[in-house]
Amino acid sequence: MQFTRIKNDVNGNPRYVVHFLEFIPEGKDCQDFGGITNAYKLACKAANKIGGRKYTGKDFGGGIVFQSYNNSDLEKNIKANQLK
Repeated sequence: MQFTRIKNDVNGNPRYVVHFLEFIPEGKDCQDFGGITNAYKLACKAANKIGGRKYTGKDFGGGIVFQSYNNSDLEKNIKANQLK
């Protein structure tokens, strides 16, 4: 899983962006979830449950941003909350 480091939040906490496709399990496709737009909405909803938010910056399209000090735990949480 690829984490892209972005600027810290206003309190100095580290933030990372993950592409929404990380929420789609192996062997599945965006079309299995009704297309890219719907898959992105579902991925954002799943990310909200674990503290992720839709990334609105222009430098990373289709991203979900997380505040994290421990990327290995974040990766486990993302895999546990993949779309079904």
